[in-house]
Amino acid sequence: MLREILSITGKPGLFRIVSQGNRMLVVEELKTKKRFPAHSRDKVVSLGDIAMYTDSGDKPLGEILDLVYAHNGGKAIDVKQLVSDGRLREEFEAVIPDFDKDRVYDNDIKKLFTWYNILVEEGMTKFSEDKPEGEEKTEE
Repeated sequence: MLREILSITGKPGLFRIVSQGNRMLVVEELKTKKRFPAHSRDKVVSLGDIAMYTDSGDKPLGEILDLVYAHNGGKAIDVKQLVSDGRLREEFEAVIPDFDKDRVYDNDIKKLFTWYNILVEEGMTKFSEDKPEGEEKTEE
């Protein structure tokens, strides 16, 4: 599910791929549903391709978002309050205790919490993709 959700550098919010054209994507902003082209010169990143640094290796964004969702009971996070209170890192550490404190910056955490709020507002509650454990048996 996160593979079709995009972040575009220089544009606030998150976007969904609507279609592909010649050297461009047609994207839809999740909140406003406004559609526009994202050209090849724009830096576009799928949320499914993002990971965050932890002491035990990189952790995919989907797994982190699932942990944030479970920690907050599906409720939105007041990011502005956390930033003004200086509790941004403290809140993230409650969710991911082994995050790499040298390589994960406050802006990364703020962006993660903001994305989480947007996704939850849009009704998305499951972020990581289930990996098949093998061949599923089918009844004949």
